[in-house]
Amino acid sequence: MSNADILELPHESLRKLTAWEESLDEQIARLESRQIEIRRHLHAHPEPSREEIETSRYVAECLTSAGLNARIARDGLGVFADCDLGQCDDDSPRIALRADLDALKIQDAKQTPYASQNPGVCHACGHDAHTSIVLGAALCCAELNGIGNNGDESPSARLRFIFQPAEESADGARWMVEQGAVDDVDAILAVHVDPERQLGTVGIRYGTLTANCDEIGIIVEGKGGHSARPHHTRDPIAAAAHLITALYEFLPRSVDSRNPSVFSVGKLAGGSLPNVIPDRVEILGSLRTIDTATRTRLKDRIEEIVHGAKETSGTSIHLRFFESIDAVYNDPRVTAALEESSRRVVGGENIQYIDHASMGGEDFSAYLSRVPGAMIRLGCAPPGFTAPFLHAPDFDIDERTLAVGTRILLRSALLLAATPRPTSSNG
Repeated sequence: MSNADILELPHESLRKLTAWEESLDEQIARLESRQIEIRRHLHAHPEPSREEIETSRYVAECLTSAGLNARIARDGLGVFADCDLGQCDDDSPRIALRADLDALKIQDAKQTPYASQNPGVCHACGHDAHTSIVLGAALCCAELNGIGNNGDESPSARLRFIFQPAEESADGARWMVEQGAVDDVDAILAVHVDPERQLGTVGIRYGTLTANCDEIGIIVEGKGGHSARPHHTRDPIAAAAHLITALYEFLPRSVDSRNPSVFSVGKLAGGSLPNVIPDRVEILGSLRTIDTATRTRLKDRIEEIVHGAKETSGTSIHLRFFESIDAVYNDPRVTAALEESSRRVVGGENIQYIDHASMGGEDFSAYLSRVPGAMIRLGCAPPGFTAPFLHAPDFDIDERTLAVGTRILLRSALLLAATPRPTSSNG
């Protein structure tokens, strides 16, 4: 079955899009230097999660200067704007393109003119690129509306451009949903740059793309005292060590090994002196799973193991699950649109099918609880070079990636806009 069949795409709509692709690409090419300028400005002025006020203001100014009505979300964090391309009516599907705004608290190690000017903060995850790609799509649509259209021969689409804060802290997508960013939206699209793929390649996966992520906080409270007399104490460090060992040992043996899962402790804090047993130890960790049944089973097992450690050690142990992110599920019809568009932009030989879901998290899933959508991996490494990994202090991209991403997203939006309204198939 072809992608056009999966999309239930009318052949006349496909013909119109094919005839219009050259004009679309010409307009994107004219905007490429502007996209690079935007990306470099964002890269030089990064803001961490929940602090993206100036970034939001800058994006809103770019949209407003193009004639679009930018809506800044509450507290100045996040922006979204609509653009109706061609001849639309209220019954036409509205397709959203999503980008994230936040940077990481990492010192930029690059020696480039656009290196971060904010000490201790840099765009090491490509969110500046995502924003430039979606902004490029918005500016392109505004320009095309300004030029005019060829009546019935032009494709039409009701588009929404969403720029969210706080992806890294996993609450920005929920924030934008609460602000109404996906009200009246029928499908949502996103890209994530991938330095492990070369420029001009695209990673596609149908179904589950990323993992469920649950952050876990554990407080072990005991009775402190002198390290020479542990029998006078209830040692929280010993209890924490026993608990961590038990979690690492028994969680993998509690579920079918064919269902991926990983539990990791990222923080263990307690005590201040070598001869003092403290009163309290803090443990922070994360649980990552692909399917709901495994997620539920392992959370239950964590509670059981914590209870056992509490009884064994005589300490008081408090467990809390927080900052949960659901898995990203790529809707088949939306993914088919992204695949077809990628094929038209980079060629079928440069599409790479992703075999396994990533154990990383992505709060894009918050939108998918409301509307069907999909995300692709966009190659950003210069040909012939090994690029630094995401979250590395010297992370950078081949800036030709920006135009490639815009070309794919706009084609995908136009394809989806030409199909019947999609129904959610989230799983």
